[in-house]
Amino acid sequence: MHELGIVIQIVKQMENYMDEHDIKRIDKLVLGVGELSGVVPKYLRDVYPIAVEESKLQNTKLELEITPGIGKCQACGFTYNLVQNDNICPKCGSNEFSIITGKEFMIQRIHAE
Repeated sequence: MHELGIVIQIVKQMENYMDEHDIKRIDKLVLGVGELSGVVPKYLRDVYPIAVEESKLQNTKLELEITPGIGKCQACGFTYNLVQNDNICPKCGSNEFSIITGKEFMIQRIHAE
């Protein structure tokens, strides 16, 4: 589970951002998590309280926005959800695709005081 290390790095990044911009408190941190990013949302939620303990973000709410894993079939050009279709094009049955969305993992927004 690498999610704890990821969240610890985000906390450090956010604390630096708070110092640089004289932000006293962040009420909510919104992270964008792609279905294909390799980051498990449940684990992020589970480790978040541990990572923010005794930090400037300890009272900050975490919100996750999940980006679907969308691919484009290389054979027929059809666009579809890779996760829901086990990477197989529902139109032609090909497993050749390019990823359009879903690999993202980023800080989307902060709601600060």
